[in-house]
Amino acid sequence: MAQRYVRVQNPEGQIYYGLLQLSFKVHVLDAPPWRQGQPTDLILEPESYQILAPCAPSKIVAVGKNYAEHAAEMGTEVPREPLLFLKPPTSIIASMAEIEYPPQSQRVDYEGELALVIGDRTMKCTPEEAQTKIWGYTIANDVTARDLQKRDGQWTRAKGFDTFCPLGPWIVREVNPGARLQTFLNEEATPVQSACIDQMVFPPDFLVSHISQVMTLLPGDVVLTGTPLGVGPLHPGDRVRVEIEGIGRLENTVTLSRIPVQNKTPKSQT
Repeated sequence: MAQRYVRVQNPEGQIYYGLLQLSFKVHVLDAPPWRQGQPTDLILEPESYQILAPCAPSKIVAVGKNYAEHAAEMGTEVPREPLLFLKPPTSIIASMAEIEYPPQSQRVDYEGELALVIGDRTMKCTPEEAQTKIWGYTIANDVTARDLQKRDGQWTRAKGFDTFCPLGPWIVREVNPGARLQTFLNEEATPVQSACIDQMVFPPDFLVSHISQVMTLLPGDVVLTGTPLGVGPLHPGDRVRVEIEGIGRLENTVTLSRIPVQNKTPKSQT
């Protein structure tokens, strides 16, 4: 099994990066692994930590319509170049955490994706150079308020709610280019999404190179590579699971947002 790099928190609130053992003990590193973190003498027992999202990026750069069949199901053509948007870091949650269904939306969708973790400062690099900048791979769910996406015309609100970027549960250094991505809902045995990641229109090295022509990527930043055919709605009470061969599974439940929102139209200032 590939080494699994995790980020965890102990009951005192201390956060560590580490290597997850087969026994589920965590061998703590002295720094993030992409910062050449080395093993320490500290070992965390399975019951002594909570698993977090595997990194804390300065930004999440996502790519839209990067699978031809998904572009078709959205009623559009494949973009001529990668279609980029940002999700805020505050949207990240860990595996097993709750996705909050916001009261502003009547249609919230799952979007299972392969996520790239950047290991080095990356600016204006070639695709060949980009291969050395991708430190590892994890799983993401680009949760989207589909009705707000259509209403707003741009995607910031629809993609940016707190809890709308489940990420994890860990990072692996390599993934098979033909690995299968699958998304499952509740107890259904048949996946609602199933595609090999080599079906991407623009592969990971090209995406990182393209993004780096626009903005500098920093160590620990995350790139979401797009979702395949089969996106669909989530409902409060649902459990959604995204699996990628060679990485693992990212699982979250859906709950109603606990924060009431009042949308009042401001009175005229006349």
